This record gives sequence, C-alpha cells and structure tokens, in this order.
Amino acid sequence: MRIGILGAGGMADALGTQWARAGHTVMISGRDAGRSTARADKMRAEARRTLPTQASAPQASAPQASAPQTSSAQMAGGAGGVVVAGEADVRAGTWAEAARFGEVVMVAVREAGLVDVLQAAGASMRGKPVIDVTNAAAPDRYDPTRPIARLIRDLTGGHVVKAFNLCHVDVWRMTPPVFGGRPLAVPLCGDDPAAMDTARTLVADLGCTPLNGGGLDRAMQLEATAAFVIGLWFGGADAQAILPPLASSGTHGQG
Repeated sequence: MRIGILGAGGMADALGTQWARAGHTVMISGRDAGRSTARADKMRAEARRTLPTQASAPQASAPQASAPQTSSAQMAGGAGGVVVAGEADVRAGTWAEAARFGEVVMVAVREAGLVDVLQAAGASMRGKPVIDVTNAAAPDRYDPTRPIARLIRDLTGGHVVKAFNLCHVDVWRMTPPVFGGRPLAVPLCGDDPAAMDTARTLVADLGCTPLNGGGLDRAMQLEATAAFVIGLWFGGADAQAILPPLASSGTHGQG
C-alpha cells in the first residue's frame, strides 16, 4: 500500500524503512525539502539492503532479537505480495503531497508543531486511516484533557488509530522486535474497523503482535501510559518490570 508520513525524523525513518522493506511504497515529508530527500534516499538504500539471516548475523550483545532476522512480512511479501529487496521505494514530498499520496497516513511530528503541520497537509486525510504515533513533548507535560489523537481526528477528519507510541525509535529498527523469544505487542486504539485492520497489517509487517486497545476514547489512556513509563525509563527504571506476566495477572477472559 502507499504510506504517506508526516515527518522525516527518527520515527519516520525507522517505521518507514521497515514498511518499504515489507513491500509498501512510502513518502516522507518535513520542513526542509533537501533534508527530507536525503533521508528518503538513505531509507530507500537501507530498505533495499539484504538483511543477514540468523545463522549469518553476528550475535547481539544484549538479549534482543532471538527470532530470525527476516520478518514474516519479508518472507511472505506482506500486504504487497512477494518483495524484491531492490524494488523498495521511499520518496520525499511536501506535507500536502504526503497526505495526498498515502492510502494511509502516519503522523510522526513533534507535538509543538503538530497543528501547523496538519493545517499545511490540507484536507486530503479526511476519511483515510491515520496512524498517530505522537507523544507529549516531555513525560511531565502530557495533558489528559487535551488528547493528541482526538486533536488529530478533529483537524484531519481521518480515521485515527493511536499506535507505536510506547517504544523508543531504536526498537522499531529491530527486524523483528523480539524480546526473550516473545514478539513485541503493539496496542491499537481506534474507532473505524477498516482503519484498525490497516494498522494491524502494518504492525504485523514489523513482525509484531497487534493488540486491540479499544476505541479512540481510550487513546488518552495509551498516551498517559506512554508519559508514565517513559518518565520511568528516563529515570533509569526498568518500566517493563512493573507488570507481572499474564499467568500471574489474576482471573481474566481470553483474547
């Protein structure tokens, strides 16, 4: 599918490169056209690079990816069929061009510039799946009375899905993100079934597991969770250790 990305920073680079590698066509956008073009060229080259298999790859110094280095999306072709690495396509455009280009649009800009970017992108995101990865500028600045995902919905008219906001950008560069033999789970919050299906496809193309986090009204809780755990990580704590495994989490339903 065609993925337009509002942003040309780390998240656009990490996620966009992985999706291009999985067979999608990506357009990024930023404030500086020259830098965006250079970034797109770098992403295209990286997406076309043949990844090492587990057998030939050097062992990581930390227990990160214990699964094969080639994701299921690459082997099966993901949503785009069989992928030839040399055909991965990443290009650059303006905010408005990226918004028009994408069958799905990802918003990956800093909170401070969010409104200006969405206004510059224009009305072409209306009715499209819109993936929101945005967090507060700092963990202690998140305002739960002004949810970011709801703001993006109101300004774009898109079918917003909150996702990919709980992890550092370097996690999204892993192929795939697997920890202790368990693929990373990615919670999704959104109201539109088709947009949620699109988001699930993009999660699976990273080798991750999509989780239904509820409607867009619950995106505020996902944003607050990010603010809380990122604050712990910034303080040097192992935020993942605050929760027990599923088997020790009490009585619960399935799925």
